[in-house]
Parts: sequence; C-alpha cells; structure tokens
Amino acid sequence: MVRPNLLAWQWSDYVAKHRDRGNLLIHIVAVPLFQLATLVLVYAVVTRFVVLATSAVAAMVVALVLQGRGHRREPEAPTPFAGAADFVSRFVVEQWVTFPRLVLSGAWSQNLRRAPRSA
Repeated sequence: MVRPNLLAWQWSDYVAKHRDRGNLLIHIVAVPLFQLATLVLVYAVVTRFVVLATSAVAAMVVALVLQGRGHRREPEAPTPFAGAADFVSRFVVEQWVTFPRLVLSGAWSQNLRRAPRSA
C-alpha cells in the first residue's frame, strides 16, 4: 500500500534522518547513480538493449544497497516498510523528489557542515 500524503510524510522527518556525514556523502553519490540508472533502464527497454538494461538494474541495486548501509549509520532509523508497494513508492520518491529537495533546500549542506567528522 502506498502511504497517503507520501511526499509530505517523507519530508516531515527527512532532514532529521539524514544527519550522519557518511550517509550524506553516500547519498550525494548513490542518488544520482540511481537516477541515471533509471533513465538508462528506460532507454534500454525502449531500444531492447538487454545488456544495457541488466547493467542499469545492477547500478540501481548498488545505489539501493549503498543507501541502506548509509541509513544504518544514522542515530534515527527510517520508519520500517509496510510491504513491497510501500518500499518501492518510498524509495522512488526519495530518489526523484525528496533527496533532490534536501539538496536544493540547502539542508544537505547544512547537515554536512554540522556533522562531526569521523576519526
């Protein structure tokens, strides 16, 4: 099930759940990787280029795994997923709307400046 008011719900605590320096740095690389891989996947499907589609899916999985590891670094864990539709909708919205909003709002750079550096 897709959450009602997903955009507002996700944004409501997004800044608080993205404060760890490592997680922020992972996201600034992994989200564009996912976005690019999504576009490549669409192109590969349209052109029936199976090898390219497979590579795009692999890149999407890498981006997903990296972000999962980044989120484990956060003191405040994300809300658990309520099933497959919740996972897919939340993840796609995070990649295409919420994380870009974090960057464009300046909150990503503010959180990065405030995050303690690892020893």
